[in-house]
Amino acid sequence: MTEQVCQESIEETWRAVVATACRTAAEGLVVGTSGNVSARVGHLVLVTPSGVPYDRLAPGDAVAVDLAGRQVLGELKPTSELPLHLEVYRSTGARAVVHTHAVHATAVSTLVSELPAVHYMTAALGGPVRVAPYALYGSAELARNMLSALAGRTACLLRNHGTVVYGDTLDQAYDRTAQLEWMCRVWLTAASVPGHTPSLLSPAQLEEAAEQLRGYGQRR
Repeated sequence: MTEQVCQESIEETWRAVVATACRTAAEGLVVGTSGNVSARVGHLVLVTPSGVPYDRLAPGDAVAVDLAGRQVLGELKPTSELPLHLEVYRSTGARAVVHTHAVHATAVSTLVSELPAVHYMTAALGGPVRVAPYALYGSAELARNMLSALAGRTACLLRNHGTVVYGDTLDQAYDRTAQLEWMCRVWLTAASVPGHTPSLLSPAQLEEAAEQLRGYGQRR
């Protein structure tokens, strides 16, 4: 029974991984096969494969690795950004990771070392979102740079590359990714107005917002 439940959990999680990946493409956060999505089930990580359009992924295409990166399920090759995903899971309590090449976020990554606090939802990501120094995609160096940028945060930007966001669920990781892209767009829009500089929130204002956000939404 335990093995059956585990298999059902894997199948259910794979469907959710594919659905989330398709959503990143449908809502313009990635183009083609760029970006990738993963979710953790026990000691396994289900992750999108390399170079396969998301809408072509079927239930039988599930790809899973252990936390050491050894492939234990599937015949398709895991995403080239597997080191990013594994570093997040090994270093945080994340259950889901979304990596995108979102346009506005990627643009911001080329301009600043940290996304300025233009909106109180900055607090929902743990504070101003840092930009990890550039390194070759898929490299251990990029994974290390990302982990430093994520310290105390649930999201970061990758210089000249994109975003990495994690959460307790795929929905949460996706929502945080979309929120980050929106904040990047707001800052770029405000900063582009000649003769004006965007007003920013102070650390105290962000902490106040963080406290307020802890009670946000419906309680079960």
